[in-house]
Amino acid sequence: MTYLKLFWAFFQIGLLSFGGGYAALPLIQDQVVTGYGWLTMNEFADIITISQMTPGPIALNTATFVGTRVAGIWGAIISTFGCVLAPSSIALLLAVLYQKYKNLKYAQGVLKGLHPAVVGMIGSAGFSILVHALWGESPVFMGLGGIDLIAAAIIVLCVVLLRKTKLSPILLMLGAGVAGGLLYTFL
Repeated sequence: MTYLKLFWAFFQIGLLSFGGGYAALPLIQDQVVTGYGWLTMNEFADIITISQMTPGPIALNTATFVGTRVAGIWGAIISTFGCVLAPSSIALLLAVLYQKYKNLKYAQGVLKGLHPAVVGMIGSAGFSILVHALWGESPVFMGLGGIDLIAAAIIVLCVVLLRKTKLSPILLMLGAGVAGGLLYTFL
């Protein structure tokens, strides 16, 4: 039964993750944190962070991690398979259909209509992670008094550096990780 739940959860994530990894974050969170309770919000935030530093899509990395945690190696294989089955099949079908109907105005309209939805999903996921980083696991009141000042400083510094310099996001993430490790350890 656990294998079936893992397959079904990640099949849904793979099936409904229009727009890629960041757009999938609310779906992943809903399944693995809220729906099944396989991860806490802290663990989910950690997985997202690790997924950014490891090769592969976020959904796939999460499927592998959660599957391993819940049901060992077979859980990882089943979760990963569930995650890639639907998008692989859909991508193959859409590639064939796109080649045939790419000049239709209706098809172009559908694609343009999906753009705002994807941006909204990415924004929602980003906002959830931001709230978690600044106020913790379950903020009852998001007042300034309960804000994590170290996290806020790191966020502001990273945003400024991304906007004002051509610093690599990878180096910025590594620097933020080192800074956070030092600051949270010694303060």
